Amino acid sequence: MNTDKDFSPLTPNIVRALNDKLYEKRKVAALEIEKLVREFVAQNNAAQIRHVIQILATEFALSQHPHSRKGGLIGLAACSIALGKDSGLYLKELIDPVLTCFNDSDSRLRYYACEALYNIVKVARGAVLPHFNVLFDGLSKLAADPDPNVKSGSELLDRLLKDIVTESNKFDLVAFVPLLRERIYSNNQYARQFIISWIHVLESVPDINLLDYLPEFLDGLFQILGDSSKEIRRMCEVVLGEFLKEIKKNPSSVKFAEMANILVVHCQVSDESKSTYDLIQFTSMTWMREFIQLAGRVVLPYSSGILTAVLPCLSYDDRKKSTKEAASACNHSLMKLVTPEDDEDDEESQTKSSPPSDGTPSKKEGDLNDSLNESQESVGFSNISFFTPASSDRSAVTLDLDGIVQVLDRHLHDSSTGMMTRIAVLKWLYHLYIKTPRKMFKHTDSLFPMLLKTLSDESDEVILKDLEVLAEIASSPAGQTDASGSCDNSDSKTELHIPGGVRDGQPVVVGSKVTDLSPSTPSMNSYFYKFMINLLKRFSLERKLLEMRGAFIIRQLCLLLHAENIFHSMADILLKEEDLKFASTMVQTLNTILLTSAELFQLRNQLKDLRTQESCALFCCLYRSWCHNPVATVSLCFLTQNYRHAYDLIQKFGDLEVTVDFLMEVDKLVQLIESPIFTYLRLQLLDVEHNPYLIKALYGLLMLLPQSQAFQLLSHRLSCVPNPELMRTVEDPKAPVKDKRLAQPHIDYSELLQHFDRVQSKHLEVRHQRAGRSEHPDRKL
Repeated sequence: MNTDKDFSPLTPNIVRALNDKLYEKRKVAALEIEKLVREFVAQNNAAQIRHVIQILATEFALSQHPHSRKGGLIGLAACSIALGKDSGLYLKELIDPVLTCFNDSDSRLRYYACEALYNIVKVARGAVLPHFNVLFDGLSKLAADPDPNVKSGSELLDRLLKDIVTESNKFDLVAFVPLLRERIYSNNQYARQFIISWIHVLESVPDINLLDYLPEFLDGLFQILGDSSKEIRRMCEVVLGEFLKEIKKNPSSVKFAEMANILVVHCQVSDESKSTYDLIQFTSMTWMREFIQLAGRVVLPYSSGILTAVLPCLSYDDRKKSTKEAASACNHSLMKLVTPEDDEDDEESQTKSSPPSDGTPSKKEGDLNDSLNESQESVGFSNISFFTPASSDRSAVTLDLDGIVQVLDRHLHDSSTGMMTRIAVLKWLYHLYIKTPRKMFKHTDSLFPMLLKTLSDESDEVILKDLEVLAEIASSPAGQTDASGSCDNSDSKTELHIPGGVRDGQPVVVGSKVTDLSPSTPSMNSYFYKFMINLLKRFSLERKLLEMRGAFIIRQLCLLLHAENIFHSMADILLKEEDLKFASTMVQTLNTILLTSAELFQLRNQLKDLRTQESCALFCCLYRSWCHNPVATVSLCFLTQNYRHAYDLIQKFGDLEVTVDFLMEVDKLVQLIESPIFTYLRLQLLDVEHNPYLIKALYGLLMLLPQSQAFQLLSHRLSCVPNPELMRTVEDPKAPVKDKRLAQPHIDYSELLQHFDRVQSKHLEVRHQRAGRSEHPDRKL
């Protein structure tokens, strides 16, 4: 330093001592400066005070010589002490050069700078608050300083500044929040710890309402929650917990909508290799649960994003049990928010809930995605979904139904989706069809193929929920279509002829509307028949599905959609089936279900007596399709007590091709005759006089069977018939009718026999064609 330069009012001795390498001499110079400044204060000589500060700053604190810089720092601290309460008038000149020294490469000098600033702040107290941002900025750098002495000094200064902020009511939170939002994304652990400690302090000050600005830095808090340091994570958990308590106390003032997307992002963060991500996900899911419960319908516009985050968590195992339970609570609470009013058209909703317009545009929320850009980059996940709210106006919140359906459909299509997630997706679809049927049917054509495909799922529970959804689609009044196949409430068209009631195998159309498949259950809509067609088509293409789950699916549908509707429609569709082998297999499956399932008890009773015209019509409908399988046709006649017709059919079996499969079916029928289902039939064997054709039909089956176990079983049963002499069938015109079914006026049995012959001729022709192809494999068809 140039010692010849004029540094007045500083004396040459002071200047020399400030430049000395010994701390003690610099300290003596500082005391002289303090004395000098006190004199200027007494004289009210502000110009000289500023001149002294300027010399200490420019010529010493900002000097190139390290000892001069140290002297300048201690001199500035001495000025502040001398100024006392008046130091607030000169704080900028005092603070700026000290803060510049925070960046010095010499750790000792950084320590002296910290010490000098401590003395300046200690004297000024609340007067430093207008300069808080620059102080905070400097301290945040020192918090990560590698030198332990500097770090220790910065901690003392930090505690002093926190005390000042806590005891003051003049803290400028609005000016501070942008700096906080910027610095909260630091990756340095010490800087993060510093940030968290300040947020904790500010949150605890009664006069500072940090909750209003939480959307500005909530994303950063969740970033810090993933820190590798256990201590920092614990601190962050405490801060987040305090904020959540405050939210619960004052939900009316919370900006739920502005934080919803932030939570959605962090609910989706999951990485098995990083356990800290589990904590982020669990905490954000907990917050989401509270938001849904506290904010109610305010979060509905974000429902698609919430579901994107929540649904995968429902399939977590016990290692993430807490997150799974929180996600389940979120899912349940969100589902409860959907009400029938969400099925109203937008115009209707606005008419009911919106006040008259005064010509001024409504307020729009800012783009939340911009505020999350740093978060997305720092997390490094490319698959995080952002969702724009369907409506930002709290007074007219609308359900983002299109977004929800898109999310649900995506999870159904994803082969990696867990079982519990698939179940939750199907529950959501069912709930939406119940609460918002009109709007949901606009999505039915796109959802329908995937719902049918889900019937092949490995889980019985998934299939059950899937069937509930399909049953609701098939029976909801909102799904009714006109004769052209277009939904009343949908813009899309289904190019499918939808027959209604069936009479003599033909659809019955009344006016422009198609009648229901069954007069006893008028709730079925046009999608019902479409469902049955596609279900049978799926069984035809996936024979393993029919074999493994066919009976299970059909039985459940009988519970959900009435057995009569299921059997009536399937029989009608199978009547036109071109694949005769599949038709025979399907009829055999339906017949087994009809005869053995507890769910079909009522339908069996309806067919057992054929007392009404409707039951006779149902029998005829089933019979025509049952003809694809001769043994099933006979069993249907046994069920309906058409014993003479059963005998007539068995007489025709001699003209059929008797295969091993055919004999196995006869064997199964014999087993069924011995089951509880046919108890009434076995008891009728006691009345030989009025049931001769029953006995003759059973003897016919006996003659078809080889000498097998089934032959022995049926033979033993027939040997128990009382007095065989009563089996004579010489008919007397005056004698009473032996078979009560002959008196049934609603059924033309001769026509049914002719239909049986036609169907069996088709089957025989197909078998011959197949045999020809197998004999001549090289022949071109």
